[in-house]
Amino acid sequence: MQHYPTWLKRSFSPDGVAREVRGLVGDLGLSTVCESALCPNLRECYSQRQLTFMILGETCTRSCRFCAVPAGRPDPVAADEPWRVAEAVNRLGLRHVVVTSVARDDLSDEGAGHFVDVLRVIRSRNPGVTVEVLVPDFHGREELIAHVLEEGRPEVFAHNIETIERLSDLLRPQANYYRSLEVLRSAAARRTGSLIKSSVMVGLGETPEELLGAFRELLGAGVTHLTVGQYLRPDANHLPVQEYVSPARFQEYERLAYDAGFAWVRSGPFVRSSYHAVDALEALTAPVGAGR
Repeated sequence: MQHYPTWLKRSFSPDGVAREVRGLVGDLGLSTVCESALCPNLRECYSQRQLTFMILGETCTRSCRFCAVPAGRPDPVAADEPWRVAEAVNRLGLRHVVVTSVARDDLSDEGAGHFVDVLRVIRSRNPGVTVEVLVPDFHGREELIAHVLEEGRPEVFAHNIETIERLSDLLRPQANYYRSLEVLRSAAARRTGSLIKSSVMVGLGETPEELLGAFRELLGAGVTHLTVGQYLRPDANHLPVQEYVSPARFQEYERLAYDAGFAWVRSGPFVRSSYHAVDALEALTAPVGAGR
């Protein structure tokens, strides 16, 4: 049994809206990363009608050592999934939608075309909605990154480096730290107007100096929006937590990130890459540091 410090203990009363969201997701046969990744903010976000749709199935072709999403051989892609996601967006009255996916290394386009299909149908069913995509690395294939950006036209393009360079191979044995930076660099270079965003977990043994180095590399790749959150171990088969970072240190990381040059930063024990994601759009045209 894990013993958390007091600042990582939260309680929420049962909420009818949260039950409604969970029921709707189930009725439409959809997946959310909120449930699949055991997010600690699930009840809070569901109660506010905030959620992150996870497309392309519930089984990932990669075995990251921090992630609760099961790895294995995925099922075929469901052709009607874009319509089911769009229907959920409509029923929930969402004005901002976050869409992520498992890695699909088994597909010729690694799922990029399905991302575009989902975005197109969401918008056709829900005019005026804004969309954030949180994509896998597509093995750095520029034609796939370009397809999502130029055909899907997301307001926010996100890809997470997850950790510092020294720990990256340990956490993501089938990924690569510098390849992730190139994905972000390629997206930023397209200049499609999409906000470029990434996320880092802490508590895995990184030093503040290493974290600041990662911040600078993200900025160099064109990232302007950043989230920093506490790694929590899903179960005994995943990497152990090395440190529960204090709220005061998270505030210091936020200050360091702003001082480094990010336009918008959220840093805290419960922050996740898509937590209160719509807030990032407020900084889209704001001057650097305006999100402080």
